[in-house]
Amino acid sequence: MSAQALAAAAGIFTAGLLAAIALGMFRTVHARLVALTLIVGALPIAAVLLSGVAMFDMHADIVLVAVAVASSMVAVGGALLVTRSISGPLRELRASTGRVARGDFTARVAEHGPAELSEVAAAFNEMTSRLEELFDARRQLVAWASHDLRAPVSSLQAMLEAVEDGVVEPEHYLPAMQQQVHALRVLIDDLFELAQIDMEGDALQTHGVAVDRLVGSILDGFEAEADARGIALERRVADGLPDVEVAPEQIERVMQNLLANALRYTPPRGSVTVAAERMNGSVVVSVDDTGEGIPPGAARTMFDRFWRGDPARDRGRDGAGLGLAIAKGLVERHGGTIWAEERRGGGARIAFTLPLVDPASGRS
Repeated sequence: MSAQALAAAAGIFTAGLLAAIALGMFRTVHARLVALTLIVGALPIAAVLLSGVAMFDMHADIVLVAVAVASSMVAVGGALLVTRSISGPLRELRASTGRVARGDFTARVAEHGPAELSEVAAAFNEMTSRLEELFDARRQLVAWASHDLRAPVSSLQAMLEAVEDGVVEPEHYLPAMQQQVHALRVLIDDLFELAQIDMEGDALQTHGVAVDRLVGSILDGFEAEADARGIALERRVADGLPDVEVAPEQIERVMQNLLANALRYTPPRGSVTVAAERMNGSVVVSVDDTGEGIPPGAARTMFDRFWRGDPARDRGRDGAGLGLAIAKGLVERHGGTIWAEERRGGGARIAFTLPLVDPASGRS
């Protein structure tokens, strides 16, 4: 009788243990909890049925007790396994969240466990990676901005002290002071625009714009500067281009930055060409110059903030190295891409894509 009771209990325990282990095969928390509910409900029923059969055949209470204990142990064990599979990843996620709250953006969570928790862990890791990038960019921005602000402020201070000491007349330094104030204003405007790009809070107010008109309005504003520098300014816009869906003032800023860079690095008797053509469902606008070209390995980094190809060579030139970073941010806000490459025959080519007007939208 005892052997039969032990055999019945062992059978229930083994079946329940296998069912509990099988819970780990379910990918989602929902599936695991449903399976656990079925196990917890099915085991007592099986125990009662088996005990009833045993009592009917053997008239022994010990079999009922053994089967009931075995089924209860399996139910508790299954519940503990499911709880562990859920609580373990949650404890790890809670610990990592605490690290992020304390400013440690290197915290990461292992992407394991049920599907829901694995997806939460993946989203958490993506969030912390983004936060780490943003805070690194902020630290670099503060460092570079402080460096670029220090030079004009120090220059202004030295000139003011010279005027106060009576070393020179105020009129002597007026042009230089105006130049330094202009540099400060440009830097502050660029920093403000970068901050707006980083926020990305407001939706773009876009509408259909003719590419030829967009390019023409920008080139008209640079003709005087190009003539003064002895640089030929050319336009090559393909015929029949469809309208693009853009915020015109932002794309004008992109082209202004690219043209200003191209003119800055193009020597006299050189040329700068603005071209536009349709390619792969979008319009590609490019600015080509016959200047110094792209430094080796700079094609990927030249859109970083405060990038300069050669700091020693660029020290006397206008700009803080933010123009290309601003252009990149504005193009990406429109869902486009921007890149740089060497131009055949020398010089550089910077191109970016613009989205076409969706005919289904009915806008023009």
